[in-house]
Amino acid sequence: MAVDAPTAARPRPAWNEGPVLSWLTTTDHKRIGILYIVTAFLFFLLGGVMALLIRIQLMRADSDFITEDTYNALFTMHGTTMIFLFIVPVLAGFGNYLVPLMIGAQDMAFPRLNAMTYWLFLAGGLVLMGSFFAPGGAAKSGWYAYPPISWQYPNVGQDLWILGIHLTTIASIAGAINFIVTIHNMRAPGMTWMRIPLFTWAIEAYSVLLLLALPALTAAVTLLLLDRQAGTSFFLPDEGGSAVLYQHMFWFFGHPEVYIMILPAFGMVSEIIPVFSRKPIFGYKAIAFSTIGIAFASMLVWAHHMFTVGLPTWLNAFFAVTSFSVAVPTAIKIFNWIATLWRGQLQFKAPLMFCLGLIAFFTMGGLSGILVATFPFDYQAHDSYYIVAHMHYVLFGGTAFGLFAGSYYWFPKITGRMYNERLAQWHFWLILIGFNMTFFFQHMVGLLGMPRRVYTYSRGGSFELYNLLSTIGTWIMTVAILLFLWNMIRSWRTGPRVGPDPWKADTLEWYADSPPAPHNFTSVPPVTSARPLRDLRMRIKEQR
Repeated sequence: MAVDAPTAARPRPAWNEGPVLSWLTTTDHKRIGILYIVTAFLFFLLGGVMALLIRIQLMRADSDFITEDTYNALFTMHGTTMIFLFIVPVLAGFGNYLVPLMIGAQDMAFPRLNAMTYWLFLAGGLVLMGSFFAPGGAAKSGWYAYPPISWQYPNVGQDLWILGIHLTTIASIAGAINFIVTIHNMRAPGMTWMRIPLFTWAIEAYSVLLLLALPALTAAVTLLLLDRQAGTSFFLPDEGGSAVLYQHMFWFFGHPEVYIMILPAFGMVSEIIPVFSRKPIFGYKAIAFSTIGIAFASMLVWAHHMFTVGLPTWLNAFFAVTSFSVAVPTAIKIFNWIATLWRGQLQFKAPLMFCLGLIAFFTMGGLSGILVATFPFDYQAHDSYYIVAHMHYVLFGGTAFGLFAGSYYWFPKITGRMYNERLAQWHFWLILIGFNMTFFFQHMVGLLGMPRRVYTYSRGGSFELYNLLSTIGTWIMTVAILLFLWNMIRSWRTGPRVGPDPWKADTLEWYADSPPAPHNFTSVPPVTSARPLRDLRMRIKEQR
């Protein structure tokens, strides 16, 4: 009787290859980038809910929708969430996904360190969100955490806020080191500094600023924790300390942080505009060096947030002049973007439209920034809703519009599918209307004298009208954000499939498959300029 040959033993899958564990244990820069982006957008939704509650409270005079303590916790955690849990990490996510692809590398320089940064960021975010459930609730001193207010609150939430900031800061510093080593050492042959993509230039500046600025914040909140728990008095004036010292340390981080958040968005715009104008970027070197110029100038202007603390007039004048100087490299970028658009074959798709929105609204925020950098004017506008409006025109009108542009532009590369353009257009127009309704009227109410950080007010008339319009604007923005999320989720599952380069773009990430293979590239085309894919298409055309 014949005996059946034994069947070949099937290899058992590794323990970490399942649909969940493979993501939890991944060191692939693309998966880590996606984890960063998705997690940051989830925190963005939580921060948006906090903003909605704040605006509902301020919608009418003498409102009692929420209590004063709840309001203080909400505006503190809203600012903290948007900066430390959304903008900085979501930019790290795009950098993680795109930088190795753009420079022709197979991964980041330190893959395990890269994975660690994500889990530290997530842990920091969970600590910060969990502080709402701590005894006494979340921190209530504002996202600046100025002493002595941040020292006087006895609640555990303020200490958890400090812990969360430490965790996210360690993640950002480790990630910055990884970006710098990757960009400096892992570029494809032929990719000189004057050939790397402008988004990569922006991530380089972003990383250097993180390394320079974050240690000051770490030191400040560590000393604050010692004042709260160890009996020291670094920032307590009644015991020989200086609250102004904390402000210097915080803003030495805080103003570079503005450009940490905006420079990668600028890099996205510099990549998108040439593709949808069908022209090379106007003044590649000028844009690259202006990125470095903005980063350098941002380190010299921190005390323009402190014009009202009693600094000498000559020192206020110095920081006013250095603040004006930031406008020069920024104007170079805006001029070069407009010159690239001029007489181009414009394709008004969602990525380009959000880039145009960024140019318009960041310019408006920059103009109001010149006003508040003029210290006699700042004496009047300081700590008013005018500052809130200025800050959001710079950060939401700048960074968030750039993020939406980048999300639509690189969505086909990340997913291998195309988003719904009609829904994207609706998203753009709704966010444009809602954003301007929300923050434009805050300039007026601020100049009329409404201070920031107040949970209620008794004055009706134009005060109440402007606050009502601002709240209606937030509802419109909420609809727009939900539309964006629906478009992304639905298109990721059922959108039309696309090839490696649906936009006919110029940079190396579009040479890889969509989505890219785990090793990114089988081979990398020769890099002979800052537009290697365009050069490749030209060579193929000539051979035909």
